[in-house]
Amino acid sequence: MSMPTIPDIKPKIEISIEETIKLLLASIALEELSLAHIMNAEAEKIQEIIKCTGDKKYSDTTEDKLHDLLLIDKSVDKMLKDIIKKEMLLEFKFENILELCKTYKEKDRCKDKDD
Repeated sequence: MSMPTIPDIKPKIEISIEETIKLLLASIALEELSLAHIMNAEAEKIQEIIKCTGDKKYSDTTEDKLHDLLLIDKSVDKMLKDIIKKEMLLEFKFENILELCKTYKEKDRCKDKDD
């Protein structure tokens, strides 16, 4: 069996620094929106388990209901901790974008002085 040949493709992508910054900010916004949806799903999960444990048709004992509530609490707690970690990463990403903006503005000012 021979090795596959991979074509030498060098796509040339040209976007301005302003477009790059806009795309980076949009990516942060979309990630934030995704995290908001995840948090909403976790809230709905809690509401559903509370509704079920309060329902008279729920046949388990009080001890079982408490166990279910503690399990859901642990699950939601873990998810929220993961969301907080992601929020911190997004903050770092945003700070990097702000630094890129400052660098670009300074570079642009220097270019204007040379003209």
